[in-house]
Amino acid sequence: MNLPNSITLTRIASVPLLIWALSPVFPLHNGHGEQELIASAIFILASITDGVDGYLARHRGQITTLGMLLDPLADKLMVTAAFILLVAYNPRVMHPWIAVLVIGREFLVSGLRSIAASEGFTIQASDLGKLKTVTQIVAVVAIILNHRWDYWQIGWYPFGVHLIAVTATYWMTIVSIISAADYFIGFWNKIDHVSTGKRRRRSSVLSRKKPSPIPHTSSPS
Repeated sequence: MNLPNSITLTRIASVPLLIWALSPVFPLHNGHGEQELIASAIFILASITDGVDGYLARHRGQITTLGMLLDPLADKLMVTAAFILLVAYNPRVMHPWIAVLVIGREFLVSGLRSIAASEGFTIQASDLGKLKTVTQIVAVVAIILNHRWDYWQIGWYPFGVHLIAVTATYWMTIVSIISAADYFIGFWNKIDHVSTGKRRRRSSVLSRKKPSPIPHTSSPS
């Protein structure tokens, strides 16, 4: 078990912690925002490990089959758990259709990558995918904090937590749809190119085959 895989396992272990932190049985759920701050911290730290484990695996040459299995599994567990929990935790911002759309997008991209791997090519993370991840983190944290605060009074300026939560949520939804379309177009172009290449190679092999000579038979005199 190398370091990147160990970090990925901590992200998986943080999923039940997040569920506990956002549940009514959490000891501080009737406090003064302690529950929201702790849940936000768990999600932020788990999100940071998503970048750290991949960076270490690439730069230390420790990309393993186990890591390739655990990393997307950890991501999907964290995203799925967070959005399902937020539908119940803060329903005025996180509507069920948004959660279904975002979770569906995650599984769509995973399916495309699995098919791509079976065809012998990869789909690299795009800039839209990275933007989606950032907006997703901002949206989840803002929705959690908005459960306790609509705004923070910072000096003379009211910092609109609810406004940020709503704006980040819908921006994340739009980016998720666009990035899903971007991944699908990239996948379709590559799979079409691979299929065309296979057909050309097959045609080339068939064209190189010489026809079998027809035996000459002489008629009897």
